[in-house]
Amino acid sequence: MIVVEIKENEVIDRALKRFKKKVERVGVLKEARKRMAYTKPTVSRKAKKLKAIYKYRILHGNNG
Repeated sequence: MIVVEIKENEVIDRALKRFKKKVERVGVLKEARKRMAYTKPTVSRKAKKLKAIYKYRILHGNNG
């Protein structure tokens, strides 16, 4: 649970901004979006493999 304490005489916009940053840092929205749709294990493995290939090609040149 994310808790943001509002300091005395603090503007609500500032507290809201801190709350949004905490939510982003913790990854709450990312996790919620991930759970909205089920991805099969084979699809996730394929995506992970393609990402690894992409990173390898970036590091070692496009002809590798």
